[in-house]
Amino acid sequence: MQVSTNAPSHKADVVMSITATQKAIAEVKRLAEKRKAEGKTAPQGLRIGIRGGGCTGFAYLFEWADAAPASADKVFEFEDGVRLFVDPKSFVFLDGTELDFVTNIMGYGFKFNNPNSKGACGCGESVQF
Repeated sequence: MQVSTNAPSHKADVVMSITATQKAIAEVKRLAEKRKAEGKTAPQGLRIGIRGGGCTGFAYLFEWADAAPASADKVFEFEDGVRLFVDPKSFVFLDGTELDFVTNIMGYGFKFNNPNSKGACGCGESVQF
């Protein structure tokens, strides 16, 4: 559920966005609160993106942002104060992505449901576009 964004569309009728499920929002909030309880700096948000590397060419970036977003970053704000920061180059690859938190027989973790992805490696750590 996306609340607001500073990511305007370059196409007249198309909304460019990144969304997050309720489970993902709750988990990001829980982890941020845990981080704060451990005496670490409360994060400004969560930075997600794409970086070169991995066995299929790209890997997802997923890290706490202790500083305010850069002026060129896209900022997606969700309920409970959860914010995602995305740099402009990564946004090209992540537009339309849903961030989810999944639990299954293999374990649990965040999952990028990315409609732009052409494939992924067997370990699930890298993605192909």
